[in-house]
Amino acid sequence: MLYFRADDLEYTAVPGELIMNKLTSAEIVKQLRKKVDAGLPILGAGAGTGISAKAEEAGGVDLIVIYNSGRFRMAGCGSLAGLLAYGNANQIVKEMAPEVLSAVKRTPVLAGVCGTDPFLLRTHFLKELIELGFAGIQNFPTVGLIDGHFRKNLEETGMSYMLEVECVAEAHEMGLLTTPYVFDAEQARWMADAGADALIVHMGLTVERTVATVTAKSLAQSADEIQRITAAAKSHRPDILILCHGGPIALPEDAQYILDRCPDVVGFYGASSMERLPTEAGITAQVRKFGTLRPASSQGKTMPPGALPAGNGTHSHGENGFHTPGIELPAKVSRVGDGQIH
Repeated sequence: MLYFRADDLEYTAVPGELIMNKLTSAEIVKQLRKKVDAGLPILGAGAGTGISAKAEEAGGVDLIVIYNSGRFRMAGCGSLAGLLAYGNANQIVKEMAPEVLSAVKRTPVLAGVCGTDPFLLRTHFLKELIELGFAGIQNFPTVGLIDGHFRKNLEETGMSYMLEVECVAEAHEMGLLTTPYVFDAEQARWMADAGADALIVHMGLTVERTVATVTAKSLAQSADEIQRITAAAKSHRPDILILCHGGPIALPEDAQYILDRCPDVVGFYGASSMERLPTEAGITAQVRKFGTLRPASSQGKTMPPGALPAGNGTHSHGENGFHTPGIELPAKVSRVGDGQIH
């Protein structure tokens, strides 16, 4: 098996300054293809905090992405906040850059860019991202997540997905790595023609399938859809890299299900899957373990009637609606809960 060491990637670390990744997009793609040739998956992860980025790098992730939604997600809000008017998406990414870029030592970091922002000075902004040390971009927030009449109105009033395609094309021309989200076969062909290095086939809201998730696609449906989108992309660019993301693909076993059934899919992108879910599970489990501690003076004492010991694991949801992986919702619950788009 082929292993990749830190020495295999070039980087410079200047104390007190942001890390400037020296690898070109072509060199990054070459590294990614080495992994594919070795039978290993390409992994991308969203990072809403420096500690998330540091842990993801320690785990061996290939690419890290800063999304504006990461700020909301890691503040305990639903990632859908990243699509609403709660802040300037592109400015938020720039504000988050120092925290994440300074925490990363060797992994290429991409910026989520809102290409439909009517006030975006695109060429200037992309140059700013390069100067900050970003290695590439991804199209987020994206109108691809929006459907119905609202989506039609956006397209009719000039805030269309095609602006995201144009942004990816310009970023590609400037030498940035581009890994856009695509939601259907037509978009896959557009992004392939725009020069995208990899396509991330997006299956929608990332939601664990429990009794409460009534809107998520099934894994089988997702596999069929990913196959169709992949075929469309490969018809225009046979060499393009294809990864999966979202919908019911929340946990490693979900991603493996897709990889087993979609032979041209070579990896997975996750944000909630990579930072929110592990954080919820890890902190919840750790607090519950501490809740099993008993002072020596209390040993042998009986609990008062109706009292519950701390950390008994009875509740899978707190007031914030978090769901810990592996802990089932009560059957009476019928809401989706804290749905995440990444």
